[in-house]
Amino acid sequence: MSIKVVDNKDSLITDLAKLIETTAKESICERGFFNVGVSGGSLAPFLVSGLPKIQTDFSKWRVFFCDERIVSYDNTDSTYGLYLQKLIVPEVVALKQEQFIPIKLGLTPEETAQAYEEELRKYVPLNNSLPQFDLLLLGMGPDGHTCSLFPGHDLLQETRKWVAPIKDSPKPPPERVTLTLPVVNNARVCAFAVAGIEKSDIIKKILLDKEDLPATRVQPSSGKLYWIVEKDAASKLNM
Repeated sequence: MSIKVVDNKDSLITDLAKLIETTAKESICERGFFNVGVSGGSLAPFLVSGLPKIQTDFSKWRVFFCDERIVSYDNTDSTYGLYLQKLIVPEVVALKQEQFIPIKLGLTPEETAQAYEEELRKYVPLNNSLPQFDLLLLGMGPDGHTCSLFPGHDLLQETRKWVAPIKDSPKPPPERVTLTLPVVNNARVCAFAVAGIEKSDIIKKILLDKEDLPATRVQPSSGKLYWIVEKDAASKLNM
């Protein structure tokens, strides 16, 4: 695990963009494509600012969602809708709408999760009988949740499903789908980018105290894990 403390959000965005650029370049060179999972929440503004700055062959990218709220694409809670609005603009970044793999709407949460798992089977190569993403860009909430895996929730024990439905999310909206921990921990690279003094307590619990929280359980089995933490968020790490 690599932990890097940076001075401010601008530095965080720059470092995250460099990591994405390097990982994308390696993936495209070695396999001819780049499968990346993105998150919403606090991570989204970092990606919206950082992705236009990187040098890459965007035509080789496929963009998945680490989790997604089951809402219409034009709903403000839709992560897919956010990225469509902010990134699918030719002068901003050369990603096309068809390179995003969104959830299907109009289904039950269980059906939505199953349909998204089928998309993974279609596009993401397997390693150890699990899909292996090149990079998962993970967010972290103030309670230590990541994806839609919340502290104390039964989904933390899920080992069979690749994509799981959740109908009782403690954070609204309640209905979502999420990658499960076995899939997350099978990625080649996982990365967290965290900023803000309000995250300092939870950062200490995860990185210093090793408290058993969903984000703490992100430990790639054969991949790399990066934490890029702005200095206010890292203020209780004594680093």
